[in-house]
Amino acid sequence: MNFAVWAYILFTFSLVVVFVFIIFHYYNPRRKKEVEAPKHRMLDDDEGR
Repeated sequence: MNFAVWAYILFTFSLVVVFVFIIFHYYNPRRKKEVEAPKHRMLDDDEGR
């Protein structure tokens, strides 16, 4: 295998690692309140309007 093949394999593997990190970071149970806050804010009634 030449350099181009190894570069493609390394690049693909690094993209997979970054994608998995983003998924685990977003769905971390400690971030649940922060992630779901906009949903609850959107569903709240607008008082004062």
